[in-house]
Amino acid sequence: MPKEPRRIRVPKPRWIVFAVLISLFASILLVNGLVQGEFTQDGATASTSETDQVPSAALNGGPIIQTDGTTTTTVSVPDKQIVLTFDDGPDPEYTPEILRVLAKYDVPATFFMIGSQIAEYPDVVREVAESGNEIGIHTFTHPELSSKGEWRRTVEMEETQLALAGAAGVTSVIFRPPYSSTVAALDNNNWAVMRDMGERGYLTVVNNLDSRDWEADVTVDDIVDAVTPDDDSGAILLFHDGGGDRSLTAESLAKVIPALQAAGYTFTTVAATSGMTTVNPVATTDERVLGLGLVGAVRIATDVSVWFSALLLVFGVLTIVRLLIMLVLGRRHARRGRDGHVWGPAYTKPVTVVVPAYNEKECIADTVRSLAASTHPIRIIVVDDGSTDGTAEIAESLGYRNVTVIWQPNSGKPAALNTGIAAADTEVVVMMDGDTVFEPDTVRNLVQPFADPRIGAVAGNAKIANRTGMIALWQHIEYVVGFSIDRRAHDVMGCMATVPGAIGAFRTDALRQVNGLSDDTLAEDTDLTIAIVRAGWRVVYEEQARAWTEAPRTVSQLWRQRYRWSYGTMQAMWKHRRALVEKGSFGRRGLLNLALFQTLMPLLSPLIDVFLVYGLLFLNPVETVIAWLTMLATQVFSTIYAFRLDKESLRPIWRVPIQQFVYRQLMYLVLIQSTLAALGGIRLGWQKLQRAGGLSALLGAKVP
Repeated sequence: MPKEPRRIRVPKPRWIVFAVLISLFASILLVNGLVQGEFTQDGATASTSETDQVPSAALNGGPIIQTDGTTTTTVSVPDKQIVLTFDDGPDPEYTPEILRVLAKYDVPATFFMIGSQIAEYPDVVREVAESGNEIGIHTFTHPELSSKGEWRRTVEMEETQLALAGAAGVTSVIFRPPYSSTVAALDNNNWAVMRDMGERGYLTVVNNLDSRDWEADVTVDDIVDAVTPDDDSGAILLFHDGGGDRSLTAESLAKVIPALQAAGYTFTTVAATSGMTTVNPVATTDERVLGLGLVGAVRIATDVSVWFSALLLVFGVLTIVRLLIMLVLGRRHARRGRDGHVWGPAYTKPVTVVVPAYNEKECIADTVRSLAASTHPIRIIVVDDGSTDGTAEIAESLGYRNVTVIWQPNSGKPAALNTGIAAADTEVVVMMDGDTVFEPDTVRNLVQPFADPRIGAVAGNAKIANRTGMIALWQHIEYVVGFSIDRRAHDVMGCMATVPGAIGAFRTDALRQVNGLSDDTLAEDTDLTIAIVRAGWRVVYEEQARAWTEAPRTVSQLWRQRYRWSYGTMQAMWKHRRALVEKGSFGRRGLLNLALFQTLMPLLSPLIDVFLVYGLLFLNPVETVIAWLTMLATQVFSTIYAFRLDKESLRPIWRVPIQQFVYRQLMYLVLIQSTLAALGGIRLGWQKLQRAGGLSALLGAKVP
């Protein structure tokens, strides 16, 4: 029989879209990094004094050098003439200042520009060209070219030519190597660069004098003596209009020009000195089109990087402010409990516990037994939602008189809970999951707030029982932080968004007012909680009411669970979006908190990770690492604080840094898939997880 062809799994379109977006963002940052990053400013390598490869014509000639690798000729500036040159620009502040000085004295100049600066400030380049000045090539990223290979040199020159063509519609035939000095300083290293550029058709221009060290208080005599120390020979004079603090350049230039003019000097250009018509021939159509594309890409990359950096700053500040507020409010909530806050007389009325169950044969016995040991009078209703594994039979076989088992066709968790609520005859209904175990005092602690008639629901404290393995411990950390800090703070602020399905108590009147649970969303607990808060009831958190649940053990199980939660939360937010314009604190605090800190910011996490790599490559890596470590330290501190509030062992804390490299990425991928699924209108079912069972045994085990 012929071998069956192997099926290749094709990525789903939504993941292709995500990959394209991430790649596009990375490409934008790469462009911006090449233009602006500190990585691109290579710096000069150590120079050598050896000159055996430098032709004598170059060593003893003028500052304008032409060579084809075999023949070398040079040109000197005529007597009593000066060529003004400027390096490392254009600069949006200093170059226009210099142009104003040049225009005042009707003096031309030659600007050797960096390609990345050209692409970033094309308007300044056009102003330079339109003012009648010359433009030369100074590479794209200002590297020390003698240490670069042929490919890097080619890219540096061609990209700069394209940027110039896009910005001003011209190219250039003159070149000045970065970190070059005078003719007298030529050595084998920089001669190799000049020879290579001569073979490419460039005329190399060095300088006679470098005015970078001139101060604003330099005298006219000092300037004249520096330019003409012994005779009236001409010179190429170097200034800088970019590459750092050039605040004195225009001021010094305003002294240099009139001083030299008074001494009988005139100002000329490289083209006039070398006998050329122009050093900036008009670019071809292809060069202009490609150049405009390069300039446009740089502009987009710059704008995106600036806006994203600002967004990161805003979100960073918001995150820290939010954390501080949450810590303060969490502390206040914990103090309220220690101070013996009394809701009213002890609540001793019987309550109904509803347990929705769908194929929970591994856990249902432990769940019911834990309820039977309750120190508060309860009636237990197990609603079997069409299980096929004997869940209902197991619950009935336990033989507890206060346990009622209701059978119904598979209709979903909200329907199962509504069935249990309809059968309840008590003032308060407790809801839990079929894979959860209560402590004996859990129900008693959970229902005490109902002594206050304003309370519509109470959220309990869900705990991870199976704390073995990295995945389960990461969830344990997540649960402790979420309950110890977030829910405490939400209680104090009056904007609780979720009473967890694993442990929550509800006043029956509140449930009737909102018409019970809805199947409009997959996060029926969040949907119900928001509805109750919007109806005017208060929802609080009781940390002493603990429920133990089994966390997913594998990545696939965790993915399915969080996918459902994330998707359902988005649905609930959209369903209750009108809360934003309603009176009360929930819309302004609760819904905005969900939107900003549980949806929007996690959605930006992939871009933040890409930006971190960008910072390591193109920005200051030390500052980038310090910023990352600062955020990590903040997270570790808040985690330790949460564990202390909940009286948990600190042994799992060392896993928090590792969590940033694996678990966080998994969670934001889940959120991205949920977002794309929500936009596509996809519906999900129960997303039933496989359970190992034996929670009672786990609770008796020592956990880290």
